[in-house]
Amino acid sequence: MKQVLIINASPLFHEFLKDKLKSEGIEVETAEKRDAFPKLVSTLPDLVVIDIEAMKDFAELGDFFKKKKVEPNTSRTPVIIAGPTIKRDKVRALTEFGVVKYFSKPIKFDIFFESIGKILKTGFTFDKTRSIVDIHLNKNIIFIEIAQGLNREKLMLLKYKISELITKNNIERPKIVIMISDMDLSFVDAVNLEIIFDNIADENRIDNKNVKVLSLDPFVKALIKGHEKYKGFEVVKDLSKVMANLVDDTPNEDVTELISDKVLIADVANQGSVQMQFYSESADEDSTGSMLRVAVVDDDVNIRKLLYATFFAINAECNMFENGEAFLKAVAEKDFDLVVLDILMPPGINGFEVLKRLKANEKTAHIPVIMYSQVTQKESVVSALQMGAASYLVKPQKPDVIIKKAMELLQTN
Repeated sequence: MKQVLIINASPLFHEFLKDKLKSEGIEVETAEKRDAFPKLVSTLPDLVVIDIEAMKDFAELGDFFKKKKVEPNTSRTPVIIAGPTIKRDKVRALTEFGVVKYFSKPIKFDIFFESIGKILKTGFTFDKTRSIVDIHLNKNIIFIEIAQGLNREKLMLLKYKISELITKNNIERPKIVIMISDMDLSFVDAVNLEIIFDNIADENRIDNKNVKVLSLDPFVKALIKGHEKYKGFEVVKDLSKVMANLVDDTPNEDVTELISDKVLIADVANQGSVQMQFYSESADEDSTGSMLRVAVVDDDVNIRKLLYATFFAINAECNMFENGEAFLKAVAEKDFDLVVLDILMPPGINGFEVLKRLKANEKTAHIPVIMYSQVTQKESVVSALQMGAASYLVKPQKPDVIIKKAMELLQTN
C-alpha cells in the first residue's frame, strides 16, 4: 500500500487531504515539524506533503531538509510543499532536497491530487463537474451559494471550510443559509445533496433549526422532509423572510442591507486556505505547482517529444516551440527557468540569433541556456559559449544526461 506523510498541516488542509487519500486506499501518517525527520525515517513513505503556511520561512524546515538529503533511505523521497506565494528562484532552490512540486495557497485541488497520483503512480477519482461554490461569513451567518452544478469534491470541502470558519471566528451560534435556487434537481442529485446536508448536520456546533435552504425545487423539500437527520432544516423560497428569521435576535440589524450583494462579501480578512475553484476552471498556470519551467526550442518534432517526456518525468512544466520567433514572443510574457535551444531551425532565425537576443535583454539575460544541436564544429561550440550559453550538448543524448546537466546549471545559477 502506498503511504504519504503529512507534515505540519493546518487542520483544514490536513483533514481534507487525509480523508481524500484514505478514500483512495492510501495510508496516511502525520507529524509536526519537531518530529518530522524521525517519522520520515521510521515510516519511509512514498511521498511527503509539507504545509509551511504557519512558518515564517524555510529556515524552520532547514534541519529536516539537511538530514533528509544526507540519509540514504530518504534522500530520494519526493516532497510536495504547500504554502504562500514565493519567488520562483526560491522554489527552484528546493529541488536539491527532493521537492518536486510547490503549490501556492489557496490550492486548486484537482491539479494537486493529479500531481500526487502521478508521483504515486496511481489514479485518483476526481469529480470535474462544473460548479460554483461560494462560502461567506457575515456576523454569525454563513452563506453557502451553489450554482451551475453539484461537484462532489467541492461539496466535501464544505465540511472543512464550515468548521474552520466557526473555529477561527469563535462563532457561538452559527446560522446557515444554503442557496441552491437556480438549479433543477432530481433523484440523481440526491447523493450530492446529502453530502451538503450531512456536512452541516454532523457539525455539532450548528443547531438544525438555524439551517435555512433557499430552493424553488420541490425535490429538495421532499429530500429534507424524508430524512430524520435533517429535522429542523427549513426550505424557503424567499430570502428576505429567511434573513428576518435569522436576525430576529439582533433587532438593530438592517435586513435589507444583509440581503444585498454586499452581504455575500466576507467581513473577515482570512477565510482559510481552501479555494472553491479548481485549476480546470482557470487559466492560472502558477497553480500547477511546477518547480521548473523549461522552454524547448527545436524544429524537430521528435526531439521536442523526447525532451518533453524527459522533463515531464521530473515534474517540470515543459513549453515547446518549433521556431525561434514563437519562443521570443513567449519569453517576453512568461518567465522560464531554463532554455534548451537548437541551432539550425530553417527557415526562421537560428539558435545563435535567439541566444543573442536573450542575452541582450536585461529581463531574460539570466536564464541559463543549453545549446542542443547536431552541429559539432569547434567554432560553433566556442561561439555559443562566448555568446552566453551555459552549456553545449551534441545530439543525441540520453535523458539522464540532459537532466543532470540541467540540474547542475540550475543549482549553479
